[in-house]
Amino acid sequence: MVKAVLAVRNAGQPSLLHHLPRKGPAPFPGIVDISGTGRGLPEYRASLLAGKGFAVMALAYYNYEDLPKSIENLHLEYFEEAMNYLLNHPQVKGPGVGLLGISKGGELCLSMASFLKGITAAVIINGSVASVGGTLHYKGETLPPVGVSRSRFKVTKDGLTDILDVLNSPLEGPDQKSFIPVERAECAFLFLVGQDDHNWKSEFYANEASKRLQAHSKAKPHIICYPGAGHYIEPPYFPLCRASLHTLVGSPVIWGGEPRAHARAQVDAWQQLQTFFHKHLGGEKATIPGML
Repeated sequence: MVKAVLAVRNAGQPSLLHHLPRKGPAPFPGIVDISGTGRGLPEYRASLLAGKGFAVMALAYYNYEDLPKSIENLHLEYFEEAMNYLLNHPQVKGPGVGLLGISKGGELCLSMASFLKGITAAVIINGSVASVGGTLHYKGETLPPVGVSRSRFKVTKDGLTDILDVLNSPLEGPDQKSFIPVERAECAFLFLVGQDDHNWKSEFYANEASKRLQAHSKAKPHIICYPGAGHYIEPPYFPLCRASLHTLVGSPVIWGGEPRAHARAQVDAWQQLQTFFHKHLGGEKATIPGML
């Protein structure tokens, strides 16, 4: 069963909806919001976007209630079920939905856009272009995880782990099988990239996705790079997380980012993704008053 919270601006099914105290004319453009490997079901970004005229489903995918405890094997059918639920919701307008993902969530959104139908626009925040940490399955097809070399771990002077160079290149050898077939996608893409991301090489991944799309006569995606921004580009005024426990690594790692540059990136990225979704999904731009 899909584990999600749907945030909208007026009343709906109480068992599934997180309500914000401002009504608006339904239906709304729909967005599926997927976070990284921090586990659980973060709702803050979905709740904030609901105040901007969107119906947003925050979707959990592992280690939450009865979901799998790891990402060793993930099945896109689960994500397809969630997307179809959102698209068929009476308060969501079609004909397609948007995807918003950060980190592992960005990778999953890229996979959804590549394999599934009904997706109009996708925003990928510091996502990978290859399957990472586990195998992705969909209707008999599999994407194995890209290889990892722990010998490429580095330790900072503070004793934290720098994992930037740990993953193998998805352009070489058997790791090419891990490359997400983005050329199958039919939606518009926006890649938001922190150029000081130390989780993985987000700018390289965005550029390789762009090359693959254009090589197959698909539209060139919009890529916005932020100098000095780290991995976790959150909504505005969220504090910079420079280091924390990495669930898959099992130890504290650095995420990158310089405070001032990262803060500026978060403000701009928040506006960029809203503009992108309004452009491609439609809907009114009326917002709930506030700093965000």
